[in-house]
Amino acid sequence: MRQVLNLLSAVELKTLAESGYHHDGGGLYLQVSAGGGKSWILRYSLGGKRREMGLGPFPTISLAAARKAASDARASTKTGQDPIALRDAERARQRLEEAKGITFDKAVDGFFTSNEAGWKNEKHRQQWRATLRSYASPIMGALPVASIDTSHVTRVLDPIWHVKPETASRLRGRIERVLDWARVRGYRAVGDNPARWRGHLKETYPSRKKLRQVKHLAALSIDDIPAAYERLRAADGTAALALQFIILTVARAGEALGATWSEVDLDEGIWTVAGSRMKAGRLHRVPLSREAIAVLRKLAALRTGAFIFPGATVGRSLSQSALLKAWRTITKTKTTVHGLRSTFRDWAAERTNAPREVAEMALAHAIGNKVEAAYRRGELMKKRAALMQQWATFATTHSADNVVSISKRRAK
Repeated sequence: MRQVLNLLSAVELKTLAESGYHHDGGGLYLQVSAGGGKSWILRYSLGGKRREMGLGPFPTISLAAARKAASDARASTKTGQDPIALRDAERARQRLEEAKGITFDKAVDGFFTSNEAGWKNEKHRQQWRATLRSYASPIMGALPVASIDTSHVTRVLDPIWHVKPETASRLRGRIERVLDWARVRGYRAVGDNPARWRGHLKETYPSRKKLRQVKHLAALSIDDIPAAYERLRAADGTAALALQFIILTVARAGEALGATWSEVDLDEGIWTVAGSRMKAGRLHRVPLSREAIAVLRKLAALRTGAFIFPGATVGRSLSQSALLKAWRTITKTKTTVHGLRSTFRDWAAERTNAPREVAEMALAHAIGNKVEAAYRRGELMKKRAALMQQWATFATTHSADNVVSISKRRAK
């Protein structure tokens, strides 16, 4: 039976005031509410089921536009397609198109805004942001969140999964949650999350538990640093002072032990290490915290030669073997002195808001990325000085409430 179409006129639409449905033909109706509002409704059948689809308000949607939309929808039903499903898919496509300007970093901001009330405390919130900023942002922070795939996630996790399994595992879970948020908000297509563990990344990385079983954990944990420093401060000898200085400057043991008085400017609070003594071969300036300067002034009163940390043999510095022996004797752990650098890096990432490049430069790490390398022009000395003072305050403030005795737990 042929459908009767175009029953309403443009003039009639303006004067219609009776509430209810007014048929234009072919299932298209103008709905007039009790309050006088008008909108277009299309009724159709698909698979034996009747459905109703809103086409928009009148006069925003004109009579001609409503008839065109109804005609397109009826054409879809003839091929077995649901007009509502097609419209929803098109809207999702448009949202994804708009999401090309939504980067991963912006998605992180959006996630934090949405979950602001759910954080346990400010420290927990800062740890979340810090790990994402330090490890994920340099690789995919500027990428459209809609385009992030498994290859991007593995590029973030590969460098740290075996050396920092705890941090890497938490980071993976945090990336997964941010990407889930982006999908729910329409910034990513519906589908599998590239950071999911089960049935996906689990097949690529060994579990955190297995890594603990086979990996020698040589670094002291973050929360054990204050207790270790407290013991070093109570100990006597040059080695104990050298270890305090290494903690406070996070220098490599060889670079610290080879330090001479000519490299230090106590008034300016700067220790300058020549490139010939640095692993990267570049001159490195270290901003000294108040605590580090205090250690040096104590040593200055005992000065016997050019070396800040003299050894038993005249004209030679303290040896690394003597330093390690003192470290393990005083702290009662099997951790290494070099592991302190890893502990500092974890602390900077998890407990501070310091930019990644500031922490990396504090460790005198080579920065390969051209954008990051540009920071070397100014060395970020003010930001580095602030970070090193924050680290010194943390390391030298012993709190029985939040520090577990290092003699009672396995070193990390």
